[in-house]
Amino acid sequence: MTILKFGGSNFLDIEGYGRVARHIEQRLAAGENKIVVVVSAMKGETDSLKAQILEVNKEASPSNLDAALATGEMKSVCLLEAAVSRLGISVTSLNGYSLGIRTNSDFGRATVESVDPRRLRSALQEHDVVIAAGAQAIDQSGRVTFLGRNTSDLTAVVIASMLEEHACEIYSDVPGVFTGDPNLIAEAQLIPEIGYRTIAKMSRYGAKVLHHGAVEYAEKHAVAIICKSLTNDGVVTGTTVTGHGNARSVTVARDAVVISFASVAERDNRRALLDRNGITTVDVEQNDRPGLCVMSDTDFAMRLVEGTGIPPISIGSTMVVTALDASVRRIHLIGDYERAVSLARQLHETMYPRAGGRTM
Repeated sequence: MTILKFGGSNFLDIEGYGRVARHIEQRLAAGENKIVVVVSAMKGETDSLKAQILEVNKEASPSNLDAALATGEMKSVCLLEAAVSRLGISVTSLNGYSLGIRTNSDFGRATVESVDPRRLRSALQEHDVVIAAGAQAIDQSGRVTFLGRNTSDLTAVVIASMLEEHACEIYSDVPGVFTGDPNLIAEAQLIPEIGYRTIAKMSRYGAKVLHHGAVEYAEKHAVAIICKSLTNDGVVTGTTVTGHGNARSVTVARDAVVISFASVAERDNRRALLDRNGITTVDVEQNDRPGLCVMSDTDFAMRLVEGTGIPPISIGSTMVVTALDASVRRIHLIGDYERAVSLARQLHETMYPRAGGRTM
């Protein structure tokens, strides 16, 4: 059995679904008889859905938002099922209501609590291919929940674990994990093998290749992640994520949030709350006031902070450039995008001085 996940960068347009369908057809022709394919929403779809809901009601409930955002992946599932079916392949699809994944009711970034593979196994008995909606599940009351932004990776890892498979393949617009974002740093080097904890830390500080929650779940359940890219010339295999491998890296978090508070005590209380929910923060000073910089799960973090009833003094956005070198972490808050990219390139050159000359 094969578990594949295709991110939104594979679905820039309708033709993307045909390209993925043809890849699935090739895999079956090569002898793979059962394939589960987890899909993300089309690129930009989640942001569009969120904007539409908030335009109708700026105070839309978290559960309302989750139900709306989940439709992006549901639409993607339907399009890929249609593309696969057109090739004469026996295929069906499952969304969050029927995947067998149960979560708590922390809408916006729900946590997986239990799994039941029976529905998925039954679908696989009847069909060669099952298309599954990523980033969604249901809570104990049967309401759809959203696992968080970019969490289709997590769905794929959970499904692999459910089906007692020891690996899943993640397809994105880059073939693997690099020492820096190859779209920003031309000299960034591909890392062939990397450990769970190393890539989870990179993800928490801005690397977008894999979601930190997916990596942490994969480590807990011993699921290897194989990063790949589907190109016009075929499949490129880049990085395997297992229990081994370390690398220095530079990350750029482009959508970090800086929150300032009236006192150090308030800042410390909010940091403790976010820590308990697994959200990465760094203490900062903002306009001479104590603050926190939030680099992961920012929407959910803001909901937690606002839910305390004591509003922060101010909220702003920034970019964070982080140099990660074993246990050493050097963090730079940069307000200007061009300066942030320039600094990231300088830090990478310091780490890998002989990497010059490589082009992407």
